[in-house]
Amino acid sequence: MLTRRGFLSAAAVASLAALAGCSGRLEPIDTTAASFRDGGQEGTIEVWCRADTLEGNQAMVEAFHAAQDRIRVRLTPIPNSQYVTKLATAIRGNRPPDLVDIDDIYSALFIYRDAFADLTPLIDALPFRDTLSPGHLALAQREGRFYGVPFLADNSVMWCNLELFDRAGVDVDEATGSFEGYLDAARAVAGLGGDVRGWWYPGNSSGFLGFVVQPHMWAADADMIQGAVGSQTGNVVGNEPARKTLELLHTMWAEDLVPQRAFSDDGALGPAEFLAGTVGMASCAYGNLVHNAEPGFLDGVEARLLVGPEGGRSFFDGGDNFAIPNGASRPEAAWEYVRFCLDLPQQQALPEGGYTPIRSDALTDDFRARFPHSVAPLEQIDAGYAPLSLSYNRIYNQPDGPWLEMFRRAVFSGEIDEAMSAAQPRYDQLLRQGDA
Repeated sequence: MLTRRGFLSAAAVASLAALAGCSGRLEPIDTTAASFRDGGQEGTIEVWCRADTLEGNQAMVEAFHAAQDRIRVRLTPIPNSQYVTKLATAIRGNRPPDLVDIDDIYSALFIYRDAFADLTPLIDALPFRDTLSPGHLALAQREGRFYGVPFLADNSVMWCNLELFDRAGVDVDEATGSFEGYLDAARAVAGLGGDVRGWWYPGNSSGFLGFVVQPHMWAADADMIQGAVGSQTGNVVGNEPARKTLELLHTMWAEDLVPQRAFSDDGALGPAEFLAGTVGMASCAYGNLVHNAEPGFLDGVEARLLVGPEGGRSFFDGGDNFAIPNGASRPEAAWEYVRFCLDLPQQQALPEGGYTPIRSDALTDDFRARFPHSVAPLEQIDAGYAPLSLSYNRIYNQPDGPWLEMFRRAVFSGEIDEAMSAAQPRYDQLLRQGDA
């Protein structure tokens, strides 16, 4: 099972730093040119995708080839751990691909180094512009302009085992409407005895935890990073929604409502206990379940958005954006392919590969019937969020970052205030370095 996000190497950081001085050598692309409307460019376009999203991308390429014969797509999957480094190296060497399918959380790393074309005119001309995922768009934005467009969504939601809930006398909506509901439901489910537990989290997986824990804070309109890129600081000490979230997860651990494996769980096995039917609630992506669930298992599972300490709803707006690097040789053909991928038939087929559409109007009656477990994020697409920061990886994905250290000290040792106080200066330091 794939874990949540790869790690940037030191070489990637060095490559990105060099982009500031090298990306200016790439020929800027004028997306207001008439050639972007004519659709007459032919030939082969080079498209890079993340290895994690190869299945979804390959299905798109095959459908595109079947729909027309003027443009061919040469798809190159890049391992997640190498993606940023390889793309930065290609841009520095003036050899960028025509189109990149990039993890949306990393879009800003290139946008703020002027490596991607301004797609604003093309995006604004889309007839379905207002249906696009605002969380994805926010990560592709700089000073009111868009340098990427949403492609596919990989969202964190709360999954509930209905069979365990029924046995424990728990109502799904009451259980998932507040922190009090979470805790009461977890206690009731764990009370069934044996190996059954109420809740799951991978307590030693920094990236996975960032994906499934932060939305509880965002539901209360609180982020642990504050300010605009260039002047960001940590928002840790005094962040009451963050404190209450850590307190809830500590209580789950202290009361033995979480599998003991959580202490060392690095996310490699995903929600294994939930898939085995011995955990009542687990937060993860749709793909974590559909690729690994036994036949019929999902019939007894429902999804809800993640709730905040006092209510509210949110989810991690993960997934991928499309971007056209400046200097691309066939940008018009690349955009024609993008438009195809954003059309409803292609978007509505994304759940077959484990992903969710990025268009809210994909949520038709037929879609609900075919993919009921993909519905929740589309019903409240505006609730999705992900932090815009050049330091996200170093804070949340790297295992030696302040996020994981704070989480483990707060949740497993109960030293919540101490953990948050220790994390604040490290957040500030990494954000200063990322903005430099």
